[in-house]
Amino acid sequence: MNKRIVILGAGESGTGAALLAKAKGYEVFVSDKGEIKDKYKEILKKENIPFEEGKHDEETILNSILVIKSPGIPDKIDLVKRIKAANIDVISEIEFATRYSKAKFIAITGSNGKTTTTLLTYHLLKKLGMNVGLAGNIGESLAKQVLEDKYDYYVLELSSFQLDGMYRFKAHIAILLNITPDHLDRYEYQFQNYIDSKFRVIQNMEASDYFIFYADDNVIREELLKRQVAPVELSISLTDRMMNGAYLSNNSILVNVSNHIVKYFNLDAEELPLNGKHNLINTMSAILCATMLGQDESKFIAAMKDFKNAAHRLEEVATIKGVRFINDSKATNVDSVWYALDSMNASVIWIAGGIDKGNDYSVLDDLVQRKVKTLVCMGVDNAKLHRAFERKIYKLIDTNDITDAVEKAFEQAKEGDIVLLSPACASFDLFKNYEDRGEKFKEAVKCLALKYKKQSKVR
Repeated sequence: MNKRIVILGAGESGTGAALLAKAKGYEVFVSDKGEIKDKYKEILKKENIPFEEGKHDEETILNSILVIKSPGIPDKIDLVKRIKAANIDVISEIEFATRYSKAKFIAITGSNGKTTTTLLTYHLLKKLGMNVGLAGNIGESLAKQVLEDKYDYYVLELSSFQLDGMYRFKAHIAILLNITPDHLDRYEYQFQNYIDSKFRVIQNMEASDYFIFYADDNVIREELLKRQVAPVELSISLTDRMMNGAYLSNNSILVNVSNHIVKYFNLDAEELPLNGKHNLINTMSAILCATMLGQDESKFIAAMKDFKNAAHRLEEVATIKGVRFINDSKATNVDSVWYALDSMNASVIWIAGGIDKGNDYSVLDDLVQRKVKTLVCMGVDNAKLHRAFERKIYKLIDTNDITDAVEKAFEQAKEGDIVLLSPACASFDLFKNYEDRGEKFKEAVKCLALKYKKQSKVR
């Protein structure tokens, strides 16, 4: 009897899936079209798991009962089409791992903010003493962790690509932060396809589960009118009073569950660890999640106080001669930039650009006119940024070098200003990824700081 499982892609998730599949008695074969990193090759060799790199042996792959595919591999490539045509199921590592876990899952998705919300939720629950793990689109492979399956709950960051390969998965708490056009090249340039992908986070949920969503998001609100939702709905809003959820009122977060005010969180007291409206949404999601798990709300503030966000998300880098430098390289779409600019409390020299995703920059017009005095366009092709903003910003500067961008931005700044890297675009024209872009930005800022060491405060 054929018991072969094929893993396509030998990164963190693929290697973890291979380990779990072997532990469950399957014959495992790992195939990666690219070069496998040494650390993963060593793991596969140590476990005597056969693998190939630089190619896909189609005959071996098609002689399998299941394929676990890396989320980075599109469904539309010929190999995946042939696998499906052979009636072989193609699933994600998360789907595979959850089939072997007794834990409950907190699933977090959205076009923006999911990493911050995942990390904050995990941090809060762990600080409150819960036996909780962290996985998904962040940290160690869920499949690898499920080998021991020692946690009662896992907090999962889930991308649309991961959700596309999930079928039997059921969350106990699902959080949907927002839906804005993104990755449409993977969805036949049909926004509805992407919306449907995000809503897979609530599939298989029951009336005893909870669905937390941002009610001010028009796309989510309109989509909910079309759907039957099984779990308890818990809304988050910055503008409206929620009868079941959390909302902002008189500069305080109120948590209201079944018409009972559970807790006030006073923003004037600077009780919360993250700034900006978008982070209020993220914070309310974490607070609601902990509330529905029966945690003591009186301990939330103390539990969150020492939270540190992931890099490249409104990350303070340095202050040089009174000019703050902020790294928001993770802002790869317009919606992320909107929240970043909205949170700025001083004049901004904005560094943006890269590979455009079909961006509609008009939604930034008001914020840009009020807050941005110079735009440094950093990309191979800056024409679209020029068309969008040349009549709205006093000065536009072109560059295709990060060090040059930092230096030119600093030349335009005065004491009290902010230099903000918030690109609104993918990074692949000049960098490996958004992390590489953010790290190079930080390096350039720190080199600049050395020139002004006596006047600088580097973090």
